[in-house]
Amino acid sequence: MSVWSLPVENRRMLGKLVVIVAAMFGFGYALVPMYRSICDALGINVLSLSEQRVSTGSWSGRASASNTQVDTSRSITIEFDANARGPWDFKPAVRSVQVHPGELTTVMYEFRNVQNRTMAAQAIPSYAPQQASAHFNKLECFCFNEYTLAPGESKSWPVVFVVDPKLPRDVTTITLSYTFFEVGGKTPPAPKGQV
Repeated sequence: MSVWSLPVENRRMLGKLVVIVAAMFGFGYALVPMYRSICDALGINVLSLSEQRVSTGSWSGRASASNTQVDTSRSITIEFDANARGPWDFKPAVRSVQVHPGELTTVMYEFRNVQNRTMAAQAIPSYAPQQASAHFNKLECFCFNEYTLAPGESKSWPVVFVVDPKLPRDVTTITLSYTFFEVGGKTPPAPKGQV
């Protein structure tokens, strides 16, 4: 059955549908240049930055991405403390860092189960001064989860944080302290001594 053997009304409808499909294809094809021109007009350039990153493997080149939220006019000292409630090793990889408010920072903590049994534990954070806690934003932290470690197992865990630029200017040092507690109920009991 050929197209020409169809009734006239059906051929007109088929012609209209072909035109609509062609128009939809053309519109979809034109979206990328339209998106580029809108982004360039508004100064967004998200698409060109993504293409640049893919093609060069970095953000260097035509446009430079910078975090405008970083307050470079001041520095905050972040001190790290680790306390363990139990026989295991727990410490920060560094004792302190200097950061600018708004700057993304990652610090590693090291943990080792020195017991001869499997254990589950979780860290609880605290801040000094207390008013800093509202301005210390953790994006990733081992304190969000409970961990199980085998005897002698060692782990390194990150804390990724940003200090809010709204932190009062009189606060120049923040101490982030973690206390690592064993979580009961999920670990086998400690070995009993021989009678």
